[in-house]
Amino acid sequence: MGLISLLWGIVAMLWMVLALIPLLGWGNWFLIPFAAVGAIIAAVGILVTRTENRGRAKAGLVLNGIVIIVGIVRLSLGGGVI
Repeated sequence: MGLISLLWGIVAMLWMVLALIPLLGWGNWFLIPFAAVGAIIAAVGILVTRTENRGRAKAGLVLNGIVIIVGIVRLSLGGGVI
C-alpha cells in the first residue's frame, strides 16, 4: 500500500505541475479528487502496516496532501476556471 500511495503521489505531483501552467488550471478539478484517493490509500497503508514499515505510506500521504492544498489554492486564485 505504501508504494502504491507513493507512486500515486508522484503522478499527482507531476499532474499538479502541468495544472500550474496558465489556461490549464481546469486540470485541478480532476487533480484534487485524484490526490484525495491517493491520500485515502496512504491512510489505509498507514493503518495496516507495522510501525517500522510506514515510511512510504507517510511520504505518499504528505505528497498527496501537498497536491490537494496547492490545487485548492490554485483554484481559489484563478476563480475556479483559469
